[in-house]
Amino acid sequence: MATRAFIPLDDDLSAETDRDSERGIPIRSVTRAVAVLQAINRNGSLNMMQVAQASNVPYPTACRIVQTLIHEGLIEREPQRKFYRPTAMVQTLSHGYQGDSALVDAARPHITALTAKIGWPVTMTQPVGAAMVLRDSTHSLTTLTFNQYHPGYSIPILACAAGLVYLAFCPQQERDKTLSMLERFGDEDTRHMLHLARDGGLLATVKASGYAARGYNRFTRNPGKTSSIAVPIIVGGAIEGALTVAFFAATIEIRKAVRDLLEPLRECAAAVGREMARTRADAEPARPALRQV
Repeated sequence: MATRAFIPLDDDLSAETDRDSERGIPIRSVTRAVAVLQAINRNGSLNMMQVAQASNVPYPTACRIVQTLIHEGLIEREPQRKFYRPTAMVQTLSHGYQGDSALVDAARPHITALTAKIGWPVTMTQPVGAAMVLRDSTHSLTTLTFNQYHPGYSIPILACAAGLVYLAFCPQQERDKTLSMLERFGDEDTRHMLHLARDGGLLATVKASGYAARGYNRFTRNPGKTSSIAVPIIVGGAIEGALTVAFFAATIEIRKAVRDLLEPLRECAAAVGREMARTRADAEPARPALRQV
């Protein structure tokens, strides 16, 4: 049975908590609980060791978090084995979200046409905190995929090509804020990527080349089986999201994929950007004509 510890908040501790809140310092236990829930939700079903590995949370802590999530009804243990899966209660976490579908509507016909042309699935993602969240994809339109992916699937921002593209093209203040947050709670791989992003010139290279590539992607439903290339969606000079094409890592080497797939992907992203710009222009209220005297 879980125990509850009551910690008195005296004046000094309350003041320190207020200062942490003002500085935007997150609570590690909450961050880890969210990571565990996302890992289970992302993969569909995991055993306890896989939960710890996929969430980068120490095994004993992951066990306590899983038991808490079961108590809250967000996950459940499978009847025949020690695997844990999300319940329908997870959907209540997104009930209050009202997303802007304009970019999805603008991108859909273009990414559909691109998949019909090249065969590989294309995804459109946007940043949410320290993750890139899938808004739309064409996995269901092709057989060249291991799994289907649906809106809401998230990948750590430094662990995917789309995230590197977004960080390279987003405003400096937003980039610094995201990297600082990751520095506090990242694992060893995250710290390595942080070093490359901040001091290794990785993001400068991505911005100069206009794309990012990642081999043997970790945070998929078949880790290590796919590689990907991503480019930015630019609207009015600002990045709005990213388009990614994924392909079997064992089938196409990344340099060949760049030669064959990068230009069609860029053309698709540019078309989405133009479509979105037109949509926004049409939505702007007409300015009244000046009366001539």
